[in-house]
This record gives sequence, structure tokens and C-alpha cells, in this order.
Amino acid sequence: MAKPQIILLGAPGSGKGTQAAKIVELGYYHVSTGDLLRAEIKKASNLGKKIQDLIGNGQLVDDQTVLDLLQANINLAKGEYIFDGFPRTEVQATMLDKQIVKKAKAVAIYLDVSLDELVSRIVNRRTCGGCNEIYNLINKPPKKEGVCDLCGKGLVHRKDDNKETVQNRMDVFKEQIDPILAYYETKGMLKKVDASINPDTTFKQIRKIVES
Repeated sequence: MAKPQIILLGAPGSGKGTQAAKIVELGYYHVSTGDLLRAEIKKASNLGKKIQDLIGNGQLVDDQTVLDLLQANINLAKGEYIFDGFPRTEVQATMLDKQIVKKAKAVAIYLDVSLDELVSRIVNRRTCGGCNEIYNLINKPPKKEGVCDLCGKGLVHRKDDNKETVQNRMDVFKEQIDPILAYYETKGMLKKVDASINPDTTFKQIRKIVES
């Protein structure tokens, strides 16, 4: 039985990156809009500077910018793929269906986590400046304070990972995600999983959905 294409949905801090990495082990190609956006910022291009300003102010990047970056990378996918962090608007969901998903078997998986848990995760998040490995001071601290376990580079506390900006991001996210969830529910594609528990248990739920 062919595996479904996966649209992975969830708020910042819900564990999309962690779950996407696990899903890749099932043979999926990972398309991460977050990675694409960060790569553009690192280039210090005009587009990258625009993206940096939007994210720094707790705003979401506009549809067309995301779609342009996505289209430039989607041709690399062969076989089943997983979208991590896309779509972020109902317009994007509709365009994704028309341009890429089309008539393919697909499922939208939503990582469900409470607001308080999300804020705590993000405020305590630290990211490796070398390999982008993500840590959390509460439930996934590095073995040595401020140093990545994997590559030994320094850990960074992102400027936008503060309580005020995070709360603003969550408010914006909720406004955007509600119609997306309704869209996929109407199409019979939506599956919700409890992502407040440990990552391995969350993945067991996802794997059951993928292989059913």
C-alpha cells in the first residue's frame, strides 16, 4: 500500500522538526519551509533581510514568498514527501492542493499542544549555531551548558524566542491555523495527535496513521 503524502501542521514549538526527522526514516523527503527561510536569511539577500524583519516582529512570512521558495525546492522530492511548516494560511492550503498534492493520497497531521506548554518550550529553546540541533533547557538540555552535544558549537537563544514575541506569534498562529484545520477536516484529511507527551510516543501515533 502506498504511503500518503504528509502535511505536518503545528504551532512553533510543537515538535514539527523532531517528528519530521522521524518520519524521514520511513522513506519520506522532508520539505521544511523553516529551513528554507533560515537559509535565505543566512544568505543576507534582500529577500532574506525582509524575512528576518518579519520574523523578528513576530509576523508570518507572506504566501508568495513562501511559495516561491517552496517551488524552487519541491522538484527535488521523489516519492512520498512531508511538508513541515506549510501551509500556514488557507490560501496556501488551497494552492498546495491545486499545484502539488492534486489527486495524490495525502493526510494533514496536526501536532496538538497547549498554549502554556508551547510558550515554555520556546522561551527555553536553544539552537546550535553550527548544525541547527535544537535543545530545551527544561526537557532536553545539552550535556555541557551552552555547547552542542553533536558538533561542539555554541548554542544560541534566538532574539525572537522571548515571551512577548512568542505570545504574539501564537495569537497570529491561532488566527491562521483555525481555518486551515477546518479546511482539511472538511476534506476528510485531518488527523490530530497529542504532541504534549514525549516525542517517541507522539511518533507512534503518527506512524499508525501513515501505515493504516
